[in-house]
Amino acid sequence: MSALGHPGTGHEAGGTGRRASFHAAVEGFVQLVGAVPAGRLDQPALGEWDVRGLIGHTSRALSTIEAYCGQQADGPLVEGPAAYYLRAGSSPPGSEARRQRDASIAERGREAGAALGQDVAGAVRSLAARAIALVDASDDTTPVACPAGPMTLAGYLPTRTFELVVHSLDLAQALGLPLPPALGPAISESVVLAGEVAAASPEAAQVLLALCGRRRLPEGFSVV
Repeated sequence: MSALGHPGTGHEAGGTGRRASFHAAVEGFVQLVGAVPAGRLDQPALGEWDVRGLIGHTSRALSTIEAYCGQQADGPLVEGPAAYYLRAGSSPPGSEARRQRDASIAERGREAGAALGQDVAGAVRSLAARAIALVDASDDTTPVACPAGPMTLAGYLPTRTFELVVHSLDLAQALGLPLPPALGPAISESVVLAGEVAAASPEAAQVLLALCGRRRLPEGFSVV
């Protein structure tokens, strides 16, 4: 039994699967943070982030649930997780808008890392438990007021799973830690989501060719 509990019941089949993947991603992230060796929080991890900053950024996949879940937002509904990433990544790579966006993300990650305090693992466990409890107590149609626009919880949750998974992989790679088996289902769901985003992007053809071994993707290529 997971230390963080099990997905809630009484939800639609698709929503239940997304909840199970979210639980798996949270469990894997919590386990990885708990395995970070003492004295390594200041080690470089990813881009501008040290390990603390990377953990802080990843923890925002949980804190944003607390901030946005149950809140209404103006504008057209963002229809699912792929649409969320396509909208969030609408600024062209190399543009001033993208540079400012990336700088803002990096700074929020550093701030979130600092806010975790001395007991980083304990802070992450508490944050994870609150996010899990909120998700389990909420219906799939619960409104979520995220910066990309209004969403339902069922649409927003896979974006949190994706962030937890990708940055758990980053954390494990930076520290040479083994991947927790709990991440397995969440990794699978995240691969599917990345494929959906790629399929709807102008780079769909080159991604397909790369997946089939026909060519390599450019250095630094990303679908998000």
